[in-house]
Amino acid sequence: MVRRINLALQGGGAHGAYTWGVLDRLLEEEDLEIAAISGTSAGAMNGAALKAGWVRGGREGARAALDDFWADMGGMRDTGLLGWVMSGIPAPALHQIGLAAEYSLVGPALDMLSLVSTPYASGPFYTNPLRAIVEKLNFDEVCHAQGPALYVNATKVRNGKIRVFEGAEVTPDALLASACLPTVFRAVEFFDAQTDRVEAFWDGGYSGNPALFPLFRPDYPDDIVIVALNPLERDEVPMLPDRIQNRMNEISFNTSLLRELRAIEYVKRLIAAGVVSSNEKKDVLIHLIADDEVMLDLSSATKMFPYCGLLEGLKQAGRASAEAFLSAHGDDLGKRSSVDMAAMFG
Repeated sequence: MVRRINLALQGGGAHGAYTWGVLDRLLEEEDLEIAAISGTSAGAMNGAALKAGWVRGGREGARAALDDFWADMGGMRDTGLLGWVMSGIPAPALHQIGLAAEYSLVGPALDMLSLVSTPYASGPFYTNPLRAIVEKLNFDEVCHAQGPALYVNATKVRNGKIRVFEGAEVTPDALLASACLPTVFRAVEFFDAQTDRVEAFWDGGYSGNPALFPLFRPDYPDDIVIVALNPLERDEVPMLPDRIQNRMNEISFNTSLLRELRAIEYVKRLIAAGVVSSNEKKDVLIHLIADDEVMLDLSSATKMFPYCGLLEGLKQAGRASAEAFLSAHGDDLGKRSSVDMAAMFG
């Protein structure tokens, strides 16, 4: 029996390599069909790579396309870096990488620079370093009618509203817009047929990280599997500047997701009470794949540096999380939510 799911993929810069690992493991399940993907930033890029590879070569094509994308992101084709990882020298553990980033001066220096300068200061010499990687994707495949439907989320600078790109709208510019942190990249500007004007876009995480509502279509399955990159909880109160900033970023980029989940929980209560029927409102089944223990060792600093050891470690962590999810909740798919929504918002 085929189990059909939708995927909701959070953004998180280099931490998106965790999602790479989750997808790599899910694609090994022959009876698991991905109907639709909603993604933001790194989540959108993972979704685009998966879609292109799927159209080209099915499950194995999707896995290969994800491998290629993250190899490009991490510079792992560079023989020096790749040789270091693949040699007998063990790569640092993720918590060691997190500590190194926390005590490095690079992160604070970039934060200070963002207060006195912007990406526009480079004038005509500016280039978006992600463009060359994104444009290597085959967008005839990314936008193909076959394979999972793909939704890419960005934020309009003009009014702060979410813009969800789908079908032929998913261009290199749309993907770059979804990942456009305004302190790092210039706003991505292009003509938007929806508003009939040139629009500027920033990272989709400000308005939908990721947006769930595109996955509510009646022809899509009820199950939405969220792959989360930002920890929902940190027990300690941050006191150092970088830790305060890091927690602010986590809260900011989780807000839109939590808002949608709260609305889903409310609708589920209305359906259970008989106030509305499942014909009027979709009774969505929510699942979550996350590893807060791993992500708590990392920070906003590690999101910005796609160091190959970090990417490989996160991929393996993602595979392990997906394995644990399938073992614990694979049988819940199509039947019930594996997230206790009432407890989450109780």
